[in-house]
Amino acid sequence: MSTLSQPTKPLTLPTSTAISSCSSLTHMKQTHAQILKLSHSHHSQNSLLLKLLLTSFSLPTTTPSSLYYALSIFSQIPAPPSHVSNKFIRALSRSHRPKHALKVFLKMLNEGLTIDRFSFPPILKAIARAEGLLEGMQVHGLGTKLGFGSDPFVQTGLVGMYGACGRILDARLMFDKMSYRDIVPWSVMIDGYFQNGLFDDVLNLFEEMKMSNVEPDEMVLSKILSACGRAGNLSYGEAVHEFIIDNNVALDAHLQSTLITMYVNCGCMDMAKELFDKVLLKNLVVSTAMVSGYSRAGQVEDARLIFDQMVEKDLICWSAMISGYAENNHPQEALKLFNEMQVCGMKPDKVTMLSVISACAHLGVLDQAKRIHLYIDKNAFGGDLRVNNAIIDMYAKCGSLESAREVFERMRRRNVISWTSMINAFAIHGDARNALIFFNKMKDESIDPNGVTFIGVLYACSHAGLVDEGREIFASMINEYNIPSKHEHYGCMVDLFGRANLLREALELVETMPFAPNVVIWGSLMAACRVHGEIELAEFAAKQLLQLDPDHDGALVLLSNIYAKDKRWQDVGELRKSMKERGILKERACSRIEMNNKVYEFLTADTSHKQTDQIYEKLNEVISELKPAGYVPDIHSALVDLEDEEKREVILWHSEKLALCYGLISSKKDSCIRIVKNLRVCEDCHNFIKLVSKVYAREIVIRDRTRFHHYKDGVCSCKDYW
Repeated sequence: MSTLSQPTKPLTLPTSTAISSCSSLTHMKQTHAQILKLSHSHHSQNSLLLKLLLTSFSLPTTTPSSLYYALSIFSQIPAPPSHVSNKFIRALSRSHRPKHALKVFLKMLNEGLTIDRFSFPPILKAIARAEGLLEGMQVHGLGTKLGFGSDPFVQTGLVGMYGACGRILDARLMFDKMSYRDIVPWSVMIDGYFQNGLFDDVLNLFEEMKMSNVEPDEMVLSKILSACGRAGNLSYGEAVHEFIIDNNVALDAHLQSTLITMYVNCGCMDMAKELFDKVLLKNLVVSTAMVSGYSRAGQVEDARLIFDQMVEKDLICWSAMISGYAENNHPQEALKLFNEMQVCGMKPDKVTMLSVISACAHLGVLDQAKRIHLYIDKNAFGGDLRVNNAIIDMYAKCGSLESAREVFERMRRRNVISWTSMINAFAIHGDARNALIFFNKMKDESIDPNGVTFIGVLYACSHAGLVDEGREIFASMINEYNIPSKHEHYGCMVDLFGRANLLREALELVETMPFAPNVVIWGSLMAACRVHGEIELAEFAAKQLLQLDPDHDGALVLLSNIYAKDKRWQDVGELRKSMKERGILKERACSRIEMNNKVYEFLTADTSHKQTDQIYEKLNEVISELKPAGYVPDIHSALVDLEDEEKREVILWHSEKLALCYGLISSKKDSCIRIVKNLRVCEDCHNFIKLVSKVYAREIVIRDRTRFHHYKDGVCSCKDYW
């Protein structure tokens, strides 16, 4: 017996309830198809499509497909009611494609649909977000023509539109025309000033607002606090904080975060921490602000403590911590954290990579630089101009002028920073000839040098003894390019004259500067006096410097060394006793060398390395090998009051000698040994390394505090002029 099939239920038009229950784009499309297929009346079809359109507003408009679908429904409805069109414009103004709101507005105009006072605020908001000034001005004209020019809702929309499009004076003109202003137009005008970076105007308008007896809400107060932070106006920020307390304003999460961020941006970390500790649920934004604030204040340990306590971390937070390490002389920690970030599956962006490149440049390790460059190319960052400029600087500071130049030559587009980076690279490597060649090439390609470019060129002249060229370039900067001279330029010129033993000319330049000399200027003069044994002038320069900064450790140490070189041991003792009593410490000499992808650090007379015995054995062997070549320890480089034999030991145990000996026992015989030292290489070490390069037939590159030394065949690239 055959089975009878169940009768098929006939399809019916979807009800209003069914349409309202649509929760996905797929569901809506199915319902839409039913309406088109089953509706035989235009009136009922349009009515259902209107309901479908209204339902589409509740769907997320973050995807282009849902947005375009809503637009397609709207296009099928003839003469939609103005309240529906207005709602659609409002929904589009909040979407990721606000310009599409103009299509709806134009349909209303073209089909003669009613445009009322409620049509203007959403379309103006959409135009503001799209920064469509021309369209905004046209809508302004239409509003005036239709008689809505004095409507407060329309006027408020125009204030916001002009502010967002950068026409802040037009925004203020409209604001001042308003006869009625509640909290909303004040908030919009304040936001306009803020978005245009006019933070003082934000604060002035806030004062006007208070005098107008309009009570600020949490949104306005947040914007005022943000303006204080951006302007670094701590006193006004504190006054706003006091206003919040006095008026019992509820501190919601957003206002609390803004208040903390204001104190962070104003450098008041104690108050920021006090407020931060009171926050029960610490969000990502405020925690990242604390990490950045502590990093800017040089308190990287405190920054890391907050970073480690964060449950969730986004790219901005990782980048802030990496940047904090990079900018506070902790390059190894920055690179280590970068590796941890990748292990966590977080992909870096350009901002992160610029901090990583900076850390690598500071570390000065060439193999690490090559690994970073490989990562950049592999992850498609290599086409960015800023990244390429940073890579040039990185390679230069890691000792590979050739790699820096290769990157420069491969760049399809170069700006003034590209040329300046390359000129600076030649300068720190002592290649003044190429620095000047590139300076002239740059001008030939119609790229005007800036103030930083001239610092690089003058630095190159200074370290090569090119006095006449330096004079000419300094004059051209002022007379030909109209670039105002700054302390850095005069510092280079003082250094240029000082190194060339033109000390009186250097002093005359200092005394005739158009502004007061700073610590850098006096420091340059002091350093030159030390080299040329001008004790009296050195003391004068030191006195001037210490008046500006009584606790300047570099000046005190340099003055102590000048006294020591002149064997004025009593003056040395008194100066060092004074430094000790005031808690001023001399920076410890430290040398770094990379071997087998690991960076090793050496201090003077270091015994912490696991191969210490072999290193000192190698040092004794090297000394024996160098003696026949004429090496005698220069005990005058030991600026301490000791017996000659003790001075000899102090000199021989300098950090760069230990790092060099470790390099000799750990590297291949034909490889280049690269060392980074945090202080200036002393005369004895300089001669020692020159002889090592000859006797052991090794190429050695040392980066000290001011420049690179390339040693080969017993000769240094600095030509003993450093």
